[in-house]
Amino acid sequence: MSVSLATGADPDTLVVSGWSVASPYGLGAEAFAEGVRGSRDAVRAGDPDADLGPYERAGRIPDFEVRAVLGRKGTRAMDRATGLAVATAGMLLEQAGAGLADEMPEAVGMVLGTGHGSVQSIMDFTRDSLTGEKPFHVDPALFPNTVMNRAAGQSAIWHTLRGPNTTVSGGALTGLLALSYAARLLRRRHCEAVLCGAVEEFSRERAWLEYRARSGAPQRQPVGPLGEGCALFLLESAGRARAYGRTAVASLLGSRFIAFPDPEGVDEAVARAVREALKEADVRVEDVGLLVPSDGGGVLGAREDAALAGIFGERRPPRLRLRRLVGDLGAASASLQVAGVVAAGGRGEVALVTSVDVDGQAGAVVLRVGAP
Repeated sequence: MSVSLATGADPDTLVVSGWSVASPYGLGAEAFAEGVRGSRDAVRAGDPDADLGPYERAGRIPDFEVRAVLGRKGTRAMDRATGLAVATAGMLLEQAGAGLADEMPEAVGMVLGTGHGSVQSIMDFTRDSLTGEKPFHVDPALFPNTVMNRAAGQSAIWHTLRGPNTTVSGGALTGLLALSYAARLLRRRHCEAVLCGAVEEFSRERAWLEYRARSGAPQRQPVGPLGEGCALFLLESAGRARAYGRTAVASLLGSRFIAFPDPEGVDEAVARAVREALKEADVRVEDVGLLVPSDGGGVLGAREDAALAGIFGERRPPRLRLRRLVGDLGAASASLQVAGVVAAGGRGEVALVTSVDVDGQAGAVVLRVGAP
């Protein structure tokens, strides 16, 4: 699937007019940008009170406690993934200023990606139903945390966003799929602006699940330990952004997603996704100034790199390898890659973001840093 996005001065060109990140560098886009530009390693050893499961190090958001960041009201039963999404959305809305959710909340949608929702909440709730005196002796306030759309729904309720609300789950490509879905909502006039991105929490439960899934499967091996984070972008038309005094930090030019049935088809799928996304964006290969691959390691990562080398040949644009800095963020990985473009890309530079998922999908998104 793909979205046709025009370039140039067209006021209907879709732009990212705001962004915010909760990452292992800390809360806020500024902390993320400083860390990425400085190539600072944000993966740290666990403290004595932290249970990292099978890992000795992790890319965890420092000093993030839901109630400390969001307050005590309405957060008693809120899980970490939801807290991250709500906090990140709040930072983005504060940055966007008046004229977004205040005037027409029905015109603002949300598309949030996630892997499984909160793995810890799902497993804790299930454990309580099995170990309690009776299966229904569970805390009903915790049940909403077990559904995948908890973070998206609670973020919209918390910030009174009444437009379309969607949860997307697509493995490592989730952030790119969320961006593409948000673009379709806007192009079909279902809303006027969308907060889109992805969230992933770190927990002992997720760590063990990921570790077991990768055992004996070289195509699943990550580069480095796990991480957590949330990246959200305000996507709207260039004309609307200008009308409300918001400056575009990136323009969305094109995207393409290709399925492959087995690992041997990764090279072809990545190459096709890249070439078709560039064609859709009307961008030549030689005009790409920044590559942000998924950097997934294992068989898939090697094949992704081989496909990009085949396309760009001896001309090798600079590459931003985020996973080695912040850890494997699972479903939030691609959204952090897009955030990396905004943080590290030069104004006017064309960036290519690629991602590959072990379940058989490759994706590419083309962006131009700055206004169209």
